[in-house]
Amino acid sequence: MPAEGRRAVFRVPGTALLTIIILLFCITPAAFALPGLQALYLIPIGLTVWIIRTRTTATREGLTVRTMFGTRELPWEALSGLAITPKSKVQAVLADGGKVTLPTVRTRHLPVLSLVSEGRVPDPSGVLAEES
Repeated sequence: MPAEGRRAVFRVPGTALLTIIILLFCITPAAFALPGLQALYLIPIGLTVWIIRTRTTATREGLTVRTMFGTRELPWEALSGLAITPKSKVQAVLADGGKVTLPTVRTRHLPVLSLVSEGRVPDPSGVLAEES
């Protein structure tokens, strides 16, 4: 059986679901004030789905980007590099010049991406060079 290599999953922390409970308590009085306002409960339901579903998974084969409405596989060979936005979000730059935002991945995660990709993504921080 071949070695699977390392795997890293970047997602919204599960503790974010606690805010949904607080939001439910805040919405309940308003939802029953007038008929039809029960539709306000769609807000916490949508946020719950977003928290559970949104993630970026990195393996030795590539990246899997899951958003609220879809999943996209990005093999390392299809990437020409990574770009950092002004808000420290990370985007995968495709060979054709397109960009795909990597949800929940930040600049502090770049050494992890370099480690999981087995060097296909260089570590700009130099943290991995200090270990060897």
